[in-house]
Amino acid sequence: MPDSSRQTFWSSLDPAARENLLRGCRIRRYRPGEHLCYQGEPPDHMLILREGWVKVWKTDENGHECVIAVRGPGDLIGEAGLLAETDRTATVTALHGVTALSVPRGRFNGFLNEHPGAWPKVFGSLSRRLNQSDERIMALGGRFGAARLAVFMLRLAADSGQARPEGGVRIPPLSQAELGSCVDSSRETVARALREWRELGFVETGWRRTTILDPDGLRAHAETYEGS
Repeated sequence: MPDSSRQTFWSSLDPAARENLLRGCRIRRYRPGEHLCYQGEPPDHMLILREGWVKVWKTDENGHECVIAVRGPGDLIGEAGLLAETDRTATVTALHGVTALSVPRGRFNGFLNEHPGAWPKVFGSLSRRLNQSDERIMALGGRFGAARLAVFMLRLAADSGQARPEGGVRIPPLSQAELGSCVDSSRETVARALREWRELGFVETGWRRTTILDPDGLRAHAETYEGS
């Protein structure tokens, strides 16, 4: 179920609106690596993530994958193209097992007509994404690879991290290659940085699992890259 500590479209709805939206929709489940939607396809439905995390990515002119965002429980997927009646601008892929509520175009339009108070929730979701994108661009500009990675991970922890009872904040399950794609750095750069940060006690890592143990230490250390 969606994490109530995150501000999302689903968490912003009242119980009656949630029940209304559930009617006429269906729950879909996706395996790790399965695509929820594809770049360039015409949209006929949108999704609300209920469990699990996905990556949102595009291909550049050379066919290289560029991860532009991650989305988690409670987030909307594909609503922008549905509302604007334009083709999907990115592919969305499950990072691990994902459960989502699939909402057909007609049902989504009907829901918005029945619950006009949901419109600000949709626009709020879009606004948060634009703000996060702008903050990411500003934060990453002018920094070297390892510093960009540190800033991105700290931002991801603030926006979408999950606090652990034993301490630390776990970020969504991106691989080293996917983290590199997010900050325009190589997998080797990511691997070297994570190895150094593990030795310094800033992070703990495993397969598709990264936990920031000392955010202040990581932030201060990232600043040393810029001064070197």
